[in-house]
Amino acid sequence: MPAHSTFSSFLATLYHDHHRWLNGWLRQRTDCPHNAADLAQDTFVRVLLQRESKELREPRAFLATIARGLLVDHYRRASLERAYLDALANLPEPEVPSPEARALVLETLVEIDRLLDGLKPRVREAFLLSQLDGLTYPQIAERMGLSISSIQQYMTLAFSHCYKALYL
Repeated sequence: MPAHSTFSSFLATLYHDHHRWLNGWLRQRTDCPHNAADLAQDTFVRVLLQRESKELREPRAFLATIARGLLVDHYRRASLERAYLDALANLPEPEVPSPEARALVLETLVEIDRLLDGLKPRVREAFLLSQLDGLTYPQIAERMGLSISSIQQYMTLAFSHCYKALYL
């Protein structure tokens, strides 16, 4: 039997046997049937993109692990969006960006957040103070109560992390 047929059968069985359960599991965690349905579908899309059938002893644990990651991403994005919209609410009317520009900025913020995921909080803070606020290393060191050499180490870690995330 061709590999794609085996995988299709695996995916169809997994979906048929566990979609309803996964949707309910997500509904309990989101309090929104629409978000739960979207996240359940996204979970199966992730499985589909793996393109390999697995011998699963615990299919619900497998699906819950994928869904949990998507749920974290969902809440992280919602938090970024709220913070961005709060910042926009303080702008004078003529400076408020168009809906298209807002969507582009939000996507960029989500991508930056994804890129910086995995950095220790202090490293991320130093990086953002440098790159977004334009502070010098001595200014960052003073603000964070650290030495300049610590900030240099943090920045090296942050740039290395970003390089690996983008190019490796």
